[in-house]
Amino acid sequence: MSLKDTLQTDLTAAMRAKDTVRTQTLRMALAAVRNSEVSGDTKHELTDDEVLACVTKEAKKRREAATAYDDAGRPELADAERAELAVLEHYLPAQLSDEDLTAMIQQAISSTGASGMSGMGQVMKVLQPQIAGRADGSKVAAAVRQALSAS
Repeated sequence: MSLKDTLQTDLTAAMRAKDTVRTQTLRMALAAVRNSEVSGDTKHELTDDEVLACVTKEAKKRREAATAYDDAGRPELADAERAELAVLEHYLPAQLSDEDLTAMIQQAISSTGASGMSGMGQVMKVLQPQIAGRADGSKVAAAVRQALSAS
């Protein structure tokens, strides 16, 4: 069963259970997937990796919105965003721990022979396929910057 099918099945179950947060969140995620399918020149069925990328993007939006609402003094809206984020995180792969991420960064630096900030693009190019959906890109970029500036 594909990830898109899983989302659709879980949406139906949430609707039957009258779980409004889960229903709204899954509808939003499926809408993002459908929009991705029809964007561009030709309509195409998304692969599981592409669906995962859509879900990851939506989760990032929820994370950023919760932070913005917290900064604006709107905790009730921030809590709603975090509830949606919790639903989306169920479909994302397990996030990398800081130790695992550091080890992957060190391995990428040694394999590319990068030294200094000029090698950041090379390191990120090696890391991206390994961390896809398993770590926030901005967090990875900051860790790579820190590792390269220390070397």
